[in-house]
Amino acid sequence: MTAKGLAIAILSLLMLAVPASASSGSKAEPKRDWTRTVSATPDGGFRMGNPKARIELVEYGSLTCPHCRHFAATAMKPLLARYVRTGKATYEYRSLVLNGIDLSATIVARCGGPAHFFPMADALYATQPAWIGKITDAESEKLNALPQSEMMLAVARVAGLIPVAAAHGIPRAKAEACLASEASASELERMAQAASDRGVQGTPTFFVNGNKVDAYDWATLEPFLKEAGS
Repeated sequence: MTAKGLAIAILSLLMLAVPASASSGSKAEPKRDWTRTVSATPDGGFRMGNPKARIELVEYGSLTCPHCRHFAATAMKPLLARYVRTGKATYEYRSLVLNGIDLSATIVARCGGPAHFFPMADALYATQPAWIGKITDAESEKLNALPQSEMMLAVARVAGLIPVAAAHGIPRAKAEACLASEASASELERMAQAASDRGVQGTPTFFVNGNKVDAYDWATLEPFLKEAGS
């Protein structure tokens, strides 16, 4: 074998010895984004995250609650990035309705199920003052005079909730059907009673691994998450 032939043979052997991943320059598969795993819970809430996560966070919230809106605006980004997306924690939102406007908004937000709830809730929190502000005192008098079966739909129309739902994958017909359903309101009444039985008196209220914690924003909540994950 000539010197040139020997060199070619050695080079061929070296190439065979190199792992396929190294020779192709392929990268490791990206880690799973657990915020994309969303489901309904037996308690009526909607949960995102790794079902086997060590930390379980539950928020009892209201879409008309300004403190809940503040939490959504300031805490959700770090919560999702540091804990839920990485698989360290699950986050479950359980609706606790506070008033008639809240009832209508919550029914619409829940109408699309787990896949649509969180984006819809985010949109309603972000625009909370605007859609609540459409229900003036004069409008309230008119709405309160309506039968219960008609009032929820009327509130949603006045507040402009139907177009918001449509923009987040909940068709108008479906939203209107949910608002007219007695089962939707009954489910929220059941959840309110369950929250009361658990000692929940206002929103937002947080539970970490089944224990109620003295927290109301990200600064007061994260220490409990760190402790639960340690």
